[in-house]
Amino acid sequence: MQQKRNIRIIEWEDLDKRKFYSLGVFMTLTTRATVYPFTLIRTRLQVQKGKSLYKGTFDAFCKILKAEGVYGLYRGFMVNTFTLISGQAYITTYELVRKYVSQYSSSNTFKSLVAGGSASLVAQSITVPIDVVSQQLMMQGQGEHLTRFKLKPKMVMATSKHKVTFGQTKDIIVQIFAADGFRGFYRGYVASLLTYIPNSALWWPFYHFYAEQMSRMAPSSCPHLLLQAVAGPMAAATASTITNPMDVVRARVQVEGRSSVIGTFKQLLAEEGMWGLTKGLSARIISSTPTSILIVIGYETLKRLSLRPELVHTRHW
Repeated sequence: MQQKRNIRIIEWEDLDKRKFYSLGVFMTLTTRATVYPFTLIRTRLQVQKGKSLYKGTFDAFCKILKAEGVYGLYRGFMVNTFTLISGQAYITTYELVRKYVSQYSSSNTFKSLVAGGSASLVAQSITVPIDVVSQQLMMQGQGEHLTRFKLKPKMVMATSKHKVTFGQTKDIIVQIFAADGFRGFYRGYVASLLTYIPNSALWWPFYHFYAEQMSRMAPSSCPHLLLQAVAGPMAAATASTITNPMDVVRARVQVEGRSSVIGTFKQLLAEEGMWGLTKGLSARIISSTPTSILIVIGYETLKRLSLRPELVHTRHW
């Protein structure tokens, strides 16, 4: 995105790949740990019927913290850390597709749209099995009556003592495989693609658009990174609002074991009306705001730290 403020995008060929991947793992893990409690809350809000358990995001946070402690906000986090693999696959695919598309189009919006969608397709193929397991773990405790799979009594006792153990994960995996076979780990795959491909494809163009608009209005002394840090949450809120209805459907398909995306969508509308399509939106925006800030600051800083030495003097921040 080259313009009068000269905010220049660092492309794939400009990077020192060794630095990029080593620093990228740390950035991704830090980001996920920060926003995970709101991811858990969003899942429980989306799966519950009406307001049977929680009235909203803040109410859910307070009730979970009171009943299950801090550990309750991090149920399934250990297994969710395996999504670090998909995170690296995402950024690699995004950068490589941008580079490829640039041979045919100079439009930054088009490059971001295609690269974002492609990156999400690759990442979701890795992430869905991990999400299926972690979401079942998220629903344990106050939300266990809303899911098909429950921890064995000894596992529940271990959980109540706040012991972090992969025994819970193994227990859920065995139950999923016994009930649905290998396909069970890809339950909701289509719904995930219909949620996250548009979300990712929209986030990047909106991010560049908002950053560009603010750079035109902001004084020249305003740091580029600050403008990008503000543009990230704005893009996330926009993309989340547009794609939230499908995210609600995705959560129900994966947690409740449904097989039909269309059937789940129709039932949701019949039972809860249009309001049902907004469930978990506030939690999603709340979680996406720090996520976007961390991603933008972390990712842009990561790329700058990974810039090949001979190119450092050509960039001005």
